[in-house]
Amino acid sequence: MINSTQVSYFTLAAYFDTGHFKYLFFMIIMSLYLLIICANVLLIVVICMNRSLHEPMYLFLCSLFVNQLCGSTGLFPFLLVQILFDIHNVSVTFCFLQNFFLYLYGAVEYLNLSIMSYDRYLAICCPLQYNTHMTVNKIAILIVVTWFYPLLLCIVMISLSNSLQLCGTIIEKVYCDNYAIVKLSCSDITINNIYGLFITSLSIFCPLILIFYTYIKILKICFSGSKQTRQKAVSTCTPHLASLLNFSCGACFEILQSRFNMNNLPNILRIFLSLYWLTCQPLLNPLLYGLNLSKIRIICKSLVFAEM
Repeated sequence: MINSTQVSYFTLAAYFDTGHFKYLFFMIIMSLYLLIICANVLLIVVICMNRSLHEPMYLFLCSLFVNQLCGSTGLFPFLLVQILFDIHNVSVTFCFLQNFFLYLYGAVEYLNLSIMSYDRYLAICCPLQYNTHMTVNKIAILIVVTWFYPLLLCIVMISLSNSLQLCGTIIEKVYCDNYAIVKLSCSDITINNIYGLFITSLSIFCPLILIFYTYIKILKICFSGSKQTRQKAVSTCTPHLASLLNFSCGACFEILQSRFNMNNLPNILRIFLSLYWLTCQPLLNPLLYGLNLSKIRIICKSLVFAEM
């Protein structure tokens, strides 16, 4: 038995030989990464530079876009190197670092979406008290909690995994995954499994409960409210619900693959499903919010036509 600190590398075994097609895959992945960077950075700049967008909803959106940039950067550069050079060994330090950033991305995303649903609940259900409830200090506290709380959870998770004694170094994925590392352990993983359930509850189920609660309240107001109230709810909640559904599907694919044997599925399909939650959300959200929220859409159009 060897301690994880004594292991020099992990091998990512889910890659397969693509031959000359690796250059095509490299170009596709590179294009996706550049598109994610451009779209998310554009919306971050638009929100930060326009005082008319310094409202709670847009500030929470800005936090969402920053998180998507961090999550994408934790995956894509490493993925591109792996595809281009066919070197699928990764150092222990980098593996745990990537593991940390990807889990942080997932936890922050869910918490950010739950806070956005709370903001929409206040705006639609308590419009007269909205400015009283959603003060500058409260916005700052919510954003700090959105990042600091998952940060602590992920630090503890990585610390527990790093202390394990390992019997192998092969990870059946194209990126480092915490549960895959835990399954390599020869030592008792009871604490890791308990903490895994704990962190899943706090980072996924608790935010989902808050989101369901706020939307039940919003639906009640919509059914009993005016046409204008229903239109406001639809225009602001539709992109949020689409984003939540997209990310939840990706997270579900990832959890199922980590916990159950999916070897009967084609390798390319397993790779696609494992990458879905890390790629589709950063691609979809800028389109959802950029096209559906009129303020952002108008400012983006003015910037594009100004450059032309």
